[in-house]
Amino acid sequence: MLGVLTMFTPARAEPLAVGDPAPAVTGITDTGEKLDLGALYPKGYTLVYFFPKADTPGCTAQGCSLRDAYQDLTDKGVTVIGVSTDDVAAQKAFKEKYHFPFTLLADKDQAVVKAFGVPTMEVPTLGALASRQAFLINREGKIVWRDLKASTKEQAGDVLQALKELGG
Repeated sequence: MLGVLTMFTPARAEPLAVGDPAPAVTGITDTGEKLDLGALYPKGYTLVYFFPKADTPGCTAQGCSLRDAYQDLTDKGVTVIGVSTDDVAAQKAFKEKYHFPFTLLADKDQAVVKAFGVPTMEVPTLGALASRQAFLINREGKIVWRDLKASTKEQAGDVLQALKELGG
């Protein structure tokens, strides 16, 4: 495993900070449609979470954590959006396989990744993989919480705790 990790070449980026305006960037959904994140923000909280690769163990655990707590999150007005550099077909298959009730963005061109300042790792044969991070945005379009070392199995619990601390 250590040998595999040494093949990664990190691409440096500076993630957005709490208090920063969230980017009003457009991404491509798991259905191939365009989604303007800026249009979501005024509707309530928006969780934009980044994961490295669809249908891998950690990314599956992270997505399933959010899926399993989806009702609790939506009851608190949270729209969940998952983002990776996978293509539309991979995101669609991942969403269907694990019955994710939320949208996944296929960010092959890394427009969303770059807009949020999420670092990527270049992996031979796989290309650029986004770091596991999460950002919670309020209806004013401001980042109110971020998790730069996002958990896999505890992602939903971390978001719910952040909402509690924010009074949401």
